[in-house]
Amino acid sequence: MYESFYGLTANPFQLKPDPAFFYGSKGHKRAMAYLDYGISRGEGFIVITGEVGAGKTTLMRNLFHKLDANRIRATQIVNTALDADDILRTVAAAFGLPHENASKTTLLGRLELFLRQCDQQGRRALLVVDEAQNLPPRAVEELRMLSNFQTDDSCLMQIYLLGQPEFRRTLLSPDMEQLRQRVIATYHLGPLDYFETCAYIEHRLRTAGWQDDPRITDDAFAAIHEYTGGVPRKINTLCDRLFLMGYLEELHVFDEPELQTVIGEVQREFGMHAE
Repeated sequence: MYESFYGLTANPFQLKPDPAFFYGSKGHKRAMAYLDYGISRGEGFIVITGEVGAGKTTLMRNLFHKLDANRIRATQIVNTALDADDILRTVAAAFGLPHENASKTTLLGRLELFLRQCDQQGRRALLVVDEAQNLPPRAVEELRMLSNFQTDDSCLMQIYLLGQPEFRRTLLSPDMEQLRQRVIATYHLGPLDYFETCAYIEHRLRTAGWQDDPRITDDAFAAIHEYTGGVPRKINTLCDRLFLMGYLEELHVFDEPELQTVIGEVQREFGMHAE
């Protein structure tokens, strides 16, 4: 609604991850470097953790956007509330393999055949598992077993695990020793600091054609950072509401009072109270 009012070409604060809006904060650049490092190594596990809304999925979308499909056959699974018997079926389905009513032995055979065919074509398989904190230990172990598929000189499947901080507890448990030995890099993605929050907002706005209308004051930026804690998804949600109010009220300057009005509305809607 507010895009045309402010002369924007797109919604700058959409929640859907879009590589076009990727902002490389210090943390996101470092995490991206680990993902790229994993691709160059072509083996093992990469583990990326972060709070809800920190930008883990956006990182992966950015990675997928850069991958050479002639070299990497990549896929992602996000429904990880699965038991060990379901995880192989889900992986097979993600790669487009027949999986209905198949036994574990059959699924493993189909996956191995698929991976060897990829290798013969000069391609490597990359499996990205999102929301890994929901996986029970036995399901994680099944994923580890998939990394055993290899030729004499190369690994046939590489796995990236993305999860909330509690996934680290799973990773550090005594029965995960074999998996830990195969993790070649791990990184925790933290929130944006104040200056990154300002730059993140301006980056998304300028990507959508922003010409400094509306103007956002320093006090408004400070209020955004304080309320959201520098979490990108929270920033997007709050700024989207701010711009909607600006459109409805025909505002061209956002200052702290406007932010406090929007924050108050959001808190009332969710039964929260300002501290």
